Amino acid sequence: MAELLKMPEVATGTTEAILADWNVEVDKPFLAGDVIVTIETEKAVIDVPAESDGAILRVMFEAGATVAVGTPIAVIGQPGETVEDLDSLLASLGVQSSGGSVSGTAIAGTDEPEASGSILTEQADGLLGSSSVASTEATRPGTDEVGTVRLFTSPLARKLARESDLDLAHVTGTGPRGRVRKVDVLGALERRPSEQDTAAELAPSTHGPSTDASEETQNFVATQGAEGSSGYTDIPNSRMRQAIARRLTESKQTAPHFYVRGSARVDRLLELRSELNEHSEVKISVNDMIVKAVARAHQLVPGLNVQWNGDSIRHFQGVDVAVAVATEHGLLTPVIRGVDQLTITALATRSRDSVTRAKEKRLRQDELEGGTICVTNLGMYGTEEFSAIINPPQASIIAVGAARSEPVVENGEIMVATVLRVTLAVDHRPVDGATAADWMRTFIGLLETPVRLLA
Repeated sequence: MAELLKMPEVATGTTEAILADWNVEVDKPFLAGDVIVTIETEKAVIDVPAESDGAILRVMFEAGATVAVGTPIAVIGQPGETVEDLDSLLASLGVQSSGGSVSGTAIAGTDEPEASGSILTEQADGLLGSSSVASTEATRPGTDEVGTVRLFTSPLARKLARESDLDLAHVTGTGPRGRVRKVDVLGALERRPSEQDTAAELAPSTHGPSTDASEETQNFVATQGAEGSSGYTDIPNSRMRQAIARRLTESKQTAPHFYVRGSARVDRLLELRSELNEHSEVKISVNDMIVKAVARAHQLVPGLNVQWNGDSIRHFQGVDVAVAVATEHGLLTPVIRGVDQLTITALATRSRDSVTRAKEKRLRQDELEGGTICVTNLGMYGTEEFSAIINPPQASIIAVGAARSEPVVENGEIMVATVLRVTLAVDHRPVDGATAADWMRTFIGLLETPVRLLA
């Protein structure tokens, strides 16, 4: 019994996604739970598992295509099953097929691809017989022969390499199964000294498809202004940049922000961190200590551990904290679950793993969802203090500045202390000012008596 494999809605509101890679070859059997296809959205890569044993009979789209949610992407059947006339089968299901691809459903071909969705299928009876759709690796698009080594490459990667006279055999692929993607070609061009001009024309965008495939090979357009004025560069926005702009604009337009500022003397916190690192196999960062203090403050002042749901306010028992991570592709905020239940070393381990996978674009969509607060830290850049925009549906975000030596007054005398400034942005719909002020007082107290974080 043949079935249509459809592009799943991997996150609420998702209308399209990039088919990053097929993990199962045509006519090769797979088992329930095996990853059939990898899908990439604006911020995450999702592996979609099979719900039952089967085999792929035909692939509708090659890796790299942007496909609308609900569009058939493959025909699957039972292991060993064949279909005599797949075109007739597809026609009987209302799917127009031409040359092995679905007509009018791809959004745009691209090399760069929100909780994991399951594959949607439609069952189709009959039309079983000898297979006419077997595809071997030797003839499958997306592979190149180099000597005796087969390279897996995306269409845009091959196009960019060809236009730049770049030998793909010398490019290391970072995609699934070593697949060479557009970002790999662009990186190779940037590192090629003799091709600086070419790299400057191709390299500014390292993530995300444009809405037109031709824009991928024309990542920016430099335009000379009027006589005597300087030129300018228009860089097409990546999917991630568009998502960031959309969500933060929505946040400022719908969530009434107010801000609470505080400063803490963190000499004792830094000393405790140093002592812990002397006896820990995992390096604990200042940010780990701050995240732990945030979770503890949420326990002590639960009025901030909430989300606004329109007609209700959701209160959480556990504390999930998002951590802002700056990557070359844009800002990501992976959520660390159950921080209130983690030891400081377990938190450091979890945090390091999330940061690493965020930078490598290996986060799952569910790891970017949930939480009631986000920690964003620019202290490593020397920023003293700043304000941040809440990431909906979270109720707050705390912006952390640099710890600096400053003069302070204690018992009427001036002394030097290490001071850390923070700014808490709060959604006024679920949280009142007094609650936020109580939380800030509690949080500052935890930073200044950090041994309470270990209790």
